[in-house]
Amino acid sequence: MLKMHKYTQNYQKELENTIARHQERCEVPTLLLHSCCAPCSSYCLEYLSNYFRITVFYYNPNIYPEEEYCKRVEEQRHFIERLPAKYPIAFVEGSYETALFYEMAKGLEHVKEGGERCYLCYELRLRESAIMAKEMGMDYFTTTLSISPLKDAKKLNEIGDALSEEYGIRYLNSDFKKKNGYKRSVELSEAYGMYRQYYCGCIFSKKQRDEEIAAKALQEAQTKEELP
Repeated sequence: MLKMHKYTQNYQKELENTIARHQERCEVPTLLLHSCCAPCSSYCLEYLSNYFRITVFYYNPNIYPEEEYCKRVEEQRHFIERLPAKYPIAFVEGSYETALFYEMAKGLEHVKEGGERCYLCYELRLRESAIMAKEMGMDYFTTTLSISPLKDAKKLNEIGDALSEEYGIRYLNSDFKKKNGYKRSVELSEAYGMYRQYYCGCIFSKKQRDEEIAAKALQEAQTKEELP
């Protein structure tokens, strides 16, 4: 795991300050935006495409099963094609390297979602994003992951900053759930009729979510039986 600095930051404010600096200089920097899925990318792209020339990088070897992966890729492509943007948005699909994910997850299969396994998954995907951004000569890289209320924005930005130092490519600090970002992503998903998955992506998150749904259904059934 990367060695990361521990301090508190207002990531949304940092993003706004970065945008303001480039606006003052009449600059439109390039950004490699790692996307976990189309719904999460919706608000991020609507917002950032006013200030950056974006390449969406879809690299998610954690997605299970393969049919789900393909469905999410196509939804991402379709949304980019339909979204009106000030600057054109490009798309690059990474390799579907599931073996890398399962090797990373060894010994952490039973860790609940949001724990150490997820942090390593953040790093896996962000590292590949940093490498791709460096190869493409981008000004920045970042990820849509922080838009989810279930994702740790502090951890994501710490990992991004550490990779920025390692690869010499600037990480765009952000917390896209702020200022109603998550709410807007839900609105956009509905407006565009997007497919919204019910679990994060990996087989472990799917299993956990299926168990939670089954437990809730059982509890509701038992409560109904107890009613007079």
